[in-house]
Amino acid sequence: MAEPVKIKIWSDYVCPFCMLAEGPLEEAIDDVGADVEVEWMPFELRPHPQPTLRPEDDYLPHIWKTAVYPMARRLGVEIRLPDVSPQPHTALAFEGYQYAAEHGLGTAYTRRMFRAFFQENQDLGQLDVLTTLAGEIGLDEAGFRTALAQGSHRAKHQDALREAAAHQVQVVPTILIGDTRIEGVPRAAQLRKAILDAQAQQAEDAAYGAACGIDGSC
Repeated sequence: MAEPVKIKIWSDYVCPFCMLAEGPLEEAIDDVGADVEVEWMPFELRPHPQPTLRPEDDYLPHIWKTAVYPMARRLGVEIRLPDVSPQPHTALAFEGYQYAAEHGLGTAYTRRMFRAFFQENQDLGQLDVLTTLAGEIGLDEAGFRTALAQGSHRAKHQDALREAAAHQVQVVPTILIGDTRIEGVPRAAQLRKAILDAQAQQAEDAAYGAACGIDGSC
């Protein structure tokens, strides 16, 4: 059986463009019909102790008016600038992602974080908020809360951040599909081509391996 095409997406829960990337990705996967494995990867835009942005300052309203809202309308996505001020640091929420991923709910958790922040105005920096959201997607709230309170997934999150650094991720979303790297909100056509290219490369590599053996002796 062919291996699934692996897609890695680096994102931050306070980045609206990361939420907007969901639609084109889902469209491309549905159109291609390939076996695809999506992994959401953490990238903190403003890690502690760096200050986060405030919606009452000029920057956020400007970028939302000129870029976020026009793109959201084009993609048909309901999204709005949260008035949580200052915006939360996301390290704790990403530690929660590691817990969710261990229980097979990493993608569901990511989607719930986006909607909680950009549609429901919830503060993702609060343990109580994160715990309730985790429970809504089927995670054990007591286990989740204990894991975050004790920092038991902090090391995994730091390992994931080191992987982002190794891939020289500087903007989100950054999407890696095989040898194709896409920065920013992708078009579905871009993603379709990348998935098909990766699928073809995997088939070629498998055929070569079968013909020549592991040591490459044909």
